[in-house]
Amino acid sequence: MRLHRLRIKAFGPFADEVVIDFDELGADGLFLLHGQTGAGKTTVLDAVAFALYGRVPGARDTTRRLRSDHAAPDQAPEVELEATIGSRRLRITRTPEYERPKKRGEGMRKINATASLAWLDGSGPDLTRIPDVGEAVVRLLGMSADQFFQVVLLPQGDFARFLRAHPDEREALLEKLFDTERFGDIENWLRDRARESATRLAEH
Repeated sequence: MRLHRLRIKAFGPFADEVVIDFDELGADGLFLLHGQTGAGKTTVLDAVAFALYGRVPGARDTTRRLRSDHAAPDQAPEVELEATIGSRRLRITRTPEYERPKKRGEGMRKINATASLAWLDGSGPDLTRIPDVGEAVVRLLGMSADQFFQVVLLPQGDFARFLRAHPDEREALLEKLFDTERFGDIENWLRDRARESATRLAEH
């Protein structure tokens, strides 16, 4: 997966629109997200995760407080990510569930979450349903949201939890991530050949 461009609006601490050009940042191969506590480093990673999966890692997802408290009352939160996944270039746009003042009368109105996926390479029909976007992302990345959070984002504290996980859990996850099935097939083939050779040797 290669990230190209991220646009954040009324999301987390970012009240106004912020655009991050990953192509420019990564022109030399590597870049570092650096800043003081509260500068928004984690929110950038959250925005990438939210664009892909409609969720953010850890406890921040359970609070459902993704809309910026600093944004104008009628400003809709939005995240837009351009990326290349599995040789297909796409743009995903998502808005979380949020509340805004009613246009008529007093009180607040709940606005449902939305999602859309546009294939920028013209390789398929655009998607506008949240389940369809989610299925396309999982299919392309080959990872669920939880796997992506554990292995790719490595949020604070979660990597240590991953290392402390049961070996069987780690093995299953790493086998899926790095497509090691062919090595398992070779191991089984070698084991079968060794067993057959041992049998023939015993017979001789």
